[in-house]
Amino acid sequence: MTLADTGKSSWYWLALAGLGVAMEGIALFYQYRLDYWPCVLCIHVRIWTLALILAALFGLLTRRHRALNLASHALTAGIGIGLLERAWKLLGVERGTLEGSCSMDTGLPAWFALDKWLPSVFEPQTPCGYTPDLPLGITMAEGLVAIGALLSLAAGGLMLAAWQRKRGGDKTY
Repeated sequence: MTLADTGKSSWYWLALAGLGVAMEGIALFYQYRLDYWPCVLCIHVRIWTLALILAALFGLLTRRHRALNLASHALTAGIGIGLLERAWKLLGVERGTLEGSCSMDTGLPAWFALDKWLPSVFEPQTPCGYTPDLPLGITMAEGLVAIGALLSLAAGGLMLAAWQRKRGGDKTY
């Protein structure tokens, strides 16, 4: 199985969707069972995670169409970069290496007011400052940086493999 084959596998796209659902579930578990309320950066991470789930479903549905498969990988790589940027900022605030503060305003436009439509998931409820510890002895921010970096690299690699296959005129797609 080649890298390009992996990128059009239904298992790959289902795994990405599963990763997104697991990330959202863990965030909600920490919020509602362990009383770690989300800050605005955490909400931004949740929005990127929702975007990952939607992109994975799009990729699953379009995996056999060359151009759309390539677009799905590009979209996923972009989501990984967005997630990495927000997680990096969250880690900087947590460690005190990034000066600044975050407000309780998500900054979302009125036409995309997730914090108003689904406040139980997307409403910030605490100022930024720290993230909870995960079972492996790392903070949630550290784990999110790792996930964002791995997602960006994997999706970028699969995008390049799909592009090479498309450019090479592979008729077996």
